[in-house]
Amino acid sequence: MKFLRIILFPVVPIYYMVTWLRNWLYDQGIKSSKSYDIPVICVGNLSTGGTGKTPMIEYLIRLLKDEKSIATLSRGYKRITEGYELADQGASADTIGDEPFQFFRKFKDIKVAVDGNRQNGISQLLQLEDKPEVILLDDAYQHRKVKAGFNILLTAYYNLYSNDIVLPTGNLREPRSGAKRADVIVVTKCPEAISESEKAKISKDLRVKPHQQLVFSSIRYAEKVVSTHSEMALQSLPEFTLVTGIANAKPLVDFLKNKGLKFEHIEYPDHYSFRINDIEELAKKELIITTEKDFVRLVDNDSLEAKLFYLPIEIAFDKKDVFDSAVKSFVG
Repeated sequence: MKFLRIILFPVVPIYYMVTWLRNWLYDQGIKSSKSYDIPVICVGNLSTGGTGKTPMIEYLIRLLKDEKSIATLSRGYKRITEGYELADQGASADTIGDEPFQFFRKFKDIKVAVDGNRQNGISQLLQLEDKPEVILLDDAYQHRKVKAGFNILLTAYYNLYSNDIVLPTGNLREPRSGAKRADVIVVTKCPEAISESEKAKISKDLRVKPHQQLVFSSIRYAEKVVSTHSEMALQSLPEFTLVTGIANAKPLVDFLKNKGLKFEHIEYPDHYSFRINDIEELAKKELIITTEKDFVRLVDNDSLEAKLFYLPIEIAFDKKDVFDSAVKSFVG
């Protein structure tokens, strides 16, 4: 794959120009974006791969749900259904996608919808009798047909968009100049001991604009693992199997190793669809620890439920008050 990316470098200028021109047409109003009368918050990134969008959406839900009725709208990556779907009791990771299903399982007092056409998805949500007061768009930064009122752009500490180039050789979905649309830029997955001087350097590298807020966040792992029926303290865990199907498992692996825990790691691609033979092999394991995103795709298998646990995570901000205030000011 790495070799293929290198030999495809001549395609980079073409991809750059196509995506730059598309953005320019939207910026100039030649291609139209639709705005809405209710607060629409977009969470996304410039790059492919994991930057922490799911934990960010969950943070926003917790921040706002006690004051406003919330809906999330995702495209429902790798689901078997098409078009607009509103999660109900028959929903599963197959019908709405793993991350939306995670939202649905965890937050019973919000609406969770999927639609590849975000305009249609929003229209459908606004036609509900108890329509939402705030809509959170998951992974929609490049979906320019919708003009979100507030854009949160994520970039991972270990893979800043300022150090990358566009596809297919790099990982950027659009040129770095697209960052100017963001209201808040969040550097995610930072070490907790990041210094002020390093923050200043990153701010300079990202070319943060005067109208933008820059905040830094880190992932905090829980000190326990959780299943449908019980929980266990990390330090009490016997040797286990770690199963991941996420974009970058390294931070999780490093965290568990630093805890002195003993485990084997079975790593699958991001959003992996587990097959029957995968389940059969996993069923032979004594204890399985996984991510919450993988948990919702595996837990309905009877052979795994009793031995399957996930490690909860949450976001910690260096400037929580600044971030919270920016979001609530927009919503309020």
